[in-house]
Amino acid sequence: MGAGGGEKITMSKTVNYNPRILGFLCNWCCYGGADLCGVSRFQYPPYLRVIRVMCSGRVDPSFILKAFSKGTDGVFIGGCHINDCHYNTEGNYDAFAMAAVFKKLLSYIGISPERLRLEWVSAGEGIRFAEIMNAYGNKIKSMGPLGTDEISKGKDLTRKIDSVAQMIPYIKLVLRQSMTPSVRTEQGYHDYYSSEEFDNLYRKQIEEKLYLKDISSLLSDRPLASKDIAKATGMSPSEVSRYMAVSSRHGIVNYSTRDRVYSLTS
Repeated sequence: MGAGGGEKITMSKTVNYNPRILGFLCNWCCYGGADLCGVSRFQYPPYLRVIRVMCSGRVDPSFILKAFSKGTDGVFIGGCHINDCHYNTEGNYDAFAMAAVFKKLLSYIGISPERLRLEWVSAGEGIRFAEIMNAYGNKIKSMGPLGTDEISKGKDLTRKIDSVAQMIPYIKLVLRQSMTPSVRTEQGYHDYYSSEEFDNLYRKQIEEKLYLKDISSLLSDRPLASKDIAKATGMSPSEVSRYMAVSSRHGIVNYSTRDRVYSLTS
């Protein structure tokens, strides 16, 4: 069972709307900053719900998927500043890499990547924590409840979330083996995860497999024509044709020339 558990995403009501934001805060730094923020009586949105973790690098992608599958409007990850990780000397670099890939996964699902935010906050930066959360809270509030402004508005977010959830072990393996810069510097990570090299690797090693899995999930219910697959997945007809050709070569799907539909190979 995927992160959504087969449930439909429940969207927040827009009347007197306050977003539901879940924060994963590093025990050593960001959680301390949040605590200082409270002690100092700095104001920040009251609708943030906090989960304390030992390291931002320990925030698993499945946690984020689970949050969005339950209708959370935004997910915030707060860790130690780069090169100041207290739990694992490079844990925040792992969080950086995971967030970069996960923003692309959110786009694939149909959820705005802006709903996920990663920041570095030290234990002594209470005012910084308040400023970040106020800006982030206002941003999520302006976007509205999950599903109301998304890039794939009207499509089945739950099915896409479940498809990604089943691929998480593979995605984590690919990220660790071939999508991490060899030199760990903050600028190096910014440059790499905004590069064409990373975009190409993501498309070839992750996105294509996600689309193939999504198509297989659709065809498991009933045979479909190309136009129906394109409508359900958000792909263009030419993209559907390409993926169907790949699936046919691997014996995954069959095409009925009489009915002009694709079906899974028995």
